[in-house]
Amino acid sequence: MSVQVNEFDPAFSALVSERLESIEARLLDAARADTPFVTEAASHIISAGGKRFRPLLVVLASQLLPGAASDRIDRAAIVMELTHVASLYHDDVMDEAAVRRSVDSANARWDNTVAILVGDYLFSRASSTVATLGTEYVALQAETFARLVQGQIAETRGPLPGVDRLQHYLDVVADKTGSLIAASARFGGMVCGASDEILDALGRYGEQIGVVFQLSDDIIDIASDTSGKTPGTDLREGVLTLPTLMVAASEDPGDARLRDLVSRPLTDEAEVAEALALLRAHPLLQEARDEVGRRAEAARAELDPLPDGVAKDALATLCDQVVSRSI
Repeated sequence: MSVQVNEFDPAFSALVSERLESIEARLLDAARADTPFVTEAASHIISAGGKRFRPLLVVLASQLLPGAASDRIDRAAIVMELTHVASLYHDDVMDEAAVRRSVDSANARWDNTVAILVGDYLFSRASSTVATLGTEYVALQAETFARLVQGQIAETRGPLPGVDRLQHYLDVVADKTGSLIAASARFGGMVCGASDEILDALGRYGEQIGVVFQLSDDIIDIASDTSGKTPGTDLREGVLTLPTLMVAASEDPGDARLRDLVSRPLTDEAEVAEALALLRAHPLLQEARDEVGRRAEAARAELDPLPDGVAKDALATLCDQVVSRSI
């Protein structure tokens, strides 16, 4: 995975690629355990690949100021990715997911107990790595982990009476996805010695980009036949996302059939096809796209306090790439 920065500075692009390659190799070492079985299970999702979006953000933000040590960049990125991967083991148990990154999920390949314990093991590996960076990194990782857990609980419990369902969903996305991406951007800034003003801006930028990352995925699940993902996955699972929550809130009598389709899991492929066709033709899908674009621009605006240079340009480019999911 790479951000397209060749147009700015080929040397910078090469530096980013070099760091990501180093991080990739060290991730597997970080997941290594005392026994072959735990090593295999802990490496299972890492070996299956992934976007490595969080390490990318650490690397980009670390280049805002000169002097960041390569080893500290790598360790900061490894903490973020291990935390993310650990959360996926637990998510798959809660969602009863059978597949993760095109391979059997850990809970499907082994069982729920193994998946939960391996997720715990990876969290412990993230904790031991972050301890080598300093107490301020430990504090941020702990705060981020708390938000991840609270977001998962809020998603499981659903909105409280009187709370708007769409706002509840956006809050869950901010906690479950935005918080770790915000921490990744801040970690990168911390590694290069950025000021509190820059760190705060990076945190706000990262949280917005994290939300955009998820909302773009919501739209792709409906609108794209070329993303490599099977359209309508959320419809089949009965998961309400940005576009379907907007439909669910519609009071237009003409949306009655579509509201019914998005209100329940769809097991009939004919109904999945019908729902996709109705959603793709609905004006609310464009409204959802507009909301994603607005949030991406809000993220870009948060970069204003950052020092000018190729790293800032790359972070700005990322706003467009996350919307189009060209990363």
